[in-house]
Amino acid sequence: MVWHTYIKWLLRRQDPASISSTASSRALIFELDIYRTPLFPSHSRTHSQISLHLAKIIKMPRPRWALSVEANFWRSAMAAGMYLHKCASPVPPPPSFTLHIPSTLSKFRGTIDLSFFTPPSYVAPKLSTRPHPHRSATTPPAPSAKPPQAYPVIVNFHGGGFTIGNSLDDIRWCYAVTQQLDAVVISVEYRLAPEYPFPTAVEDGTDVLLWLETHAVLYNLDATRIAISGFSAGGNMCFSVPLRLHYELCLHPRPTSSKIVAIAAFYPSTDFTATRANRRATNIRPDKELPKVFTDLFDASYLHPPMDIAMDNPFLSPAMTGDKEVLAAFPEEIMLVLCEWDELRAEGERWRDRLRGLGKKVWSELVEGVAHGWDKGPNPVWEDEKARAVYGRVCTELGRVFYGDAWVSVKEVGTVSTDVLATAI
Repeated sequence: MVWHTYIKWLLRRQDPASISSTASSRALIFELDIYRTPLFPSHSRTHSQISLHLAKIIKMPRPRWALSVEANFWRSAMAAGMYLHKCASPVPPPPSFTLHIPSTLSKFRGTIDLSFFTPPSYVAPKLSTRPHPHRSATTPPAPSAKPPQAYPVIVNFHGGGFTIGNSLDDIRWCYAVTQQLDAVVISVEYRLAPEYPFPTAVEDGTDVLLWLETHAVLYNLDATRIAISGFSAGGNMCFSVPLRLHYELCLHPRPTSSKIVAIAAFYPSTDFTATRANRRATNIRPDKELPKVFTDLFDASYLHPPMDIAMDNPFLSPAMTGDKEVLAAFPEEIMLVLCEWDELRAEGERWRDRLRGLGKKVWSELVEGVAHGWDKGPNPVWEDEKARAVYGRVCTELGRVFYGDAWVSVKEVGTVSTDVLATAI
C-alpha cells in the first residue's frame, strides 16, 4: 500500500528534515504534524525515535486521508437530508448575512464562517460595495455609530460529532429564536475533523466569543446579553467553549464588558471518559442508537491522536471540570434538553444534577419517545411539532433571562410588543 511505501521510504532517508521538500510526503508530514509534539523539531532525531512515532500512526485504525474521504461522503449525505428538513412548511428563511472572521487560537490558522439570523425588527446596515478580507460579498459593513437598540445574541454550535454538519443545520431553531425572542443568532461554522481535530472546534468557538466582545456594538448586539446554544457535539461546545474562554482570560487577564448569561444545550455529550460501549449500555432503546459507523467515524476523526489525548480534559469532557471552574466559567442560567432514547441521556442527567448541586439554575426537559437528533428529521412535508414546542419552551426560558419575568408573562398570552421588550431591558 502507498502508506507503507511512505514509511519504508522515510526510514531509508539519511536526513529526515529533507522529507519536507518532497511533495509526495507532505501528507505524511501533515499527519505527523498534527500531533501536538512535532516529529522533526531538529535534525538530530534518531531513526528509533522516528520509528516510535510511525508505530503510533500504524496503530491507527484508518489513516487520516481515509477518514477525510469517509467524512466528506457523509457530509454530502447529511446535506441532502438537511435540505429535505428545511423544505417542510413553514420554510425557514436563509441567513440575513454572513461574516468570515480570522482564527487566532488554533495552530491551524484560517477563517471561521458566521451565519447571522436576525429578527424582523433588526435593521441591517447598507451593503458594502468595497471588498473586505473578512467579509463575504453579501456582508453588510459595520455601522458607524451605536444604534438605539442593541439585541441580545445567541451563539449557536451545530452538531455532527465535530465531523459533519454546518451552520445551517439548526436553521429551524434559529428561526424560532428570531421570531419569538427578538434576538440575533450567530450560527458558527467551526472547522471540522478529521482535517481539524480536537481542540480546533473549541478554539474556533472561543474565537467567536472573543470577536463578539469587540464587535458586538458594530452589529447592533448587546455583549452583556450573550447566550450559547448547541446540539449534540454543539451541546458539548456550550460548556467546553466557556471553559476555554475562562482559561484564555486567566492566561491573559484584561477588562471585559461581555457576559454569557445563559446556556441552552440540546442532548450534549459531556463525558468522553466513558467508552462508547458503556454509553450504549445506558440506552433503554438500543435499536434507536446512532449507527456505529457514525460514532466510530466521529471518535477516530476528532480524538486525534488517540494515545495522546486525555479523555478527562475539560475542553473535551466538561463533566470532568472542577467545581471552582464550573462556578467561574458557566452562567447561572442553564437549559438542558435530553432525549429519552439516547446514549448521552445518563451523562446528561448526571451533569444536570451536579450543576444544580453547585447552585446553578438548571431548567431541564426530558423529551419522551425520541432518539438522539430527533429534531433534525429529513421530512420535507411536515415540520416536527414536538420540536417546535420544545424550541418554544426553551425560548421562553431564554426570554426570561434576556428580558425579565415581565416578558414571560406577556409571551404566555401571545402578545409580545417592542415597547414591552424595551421596558424589560
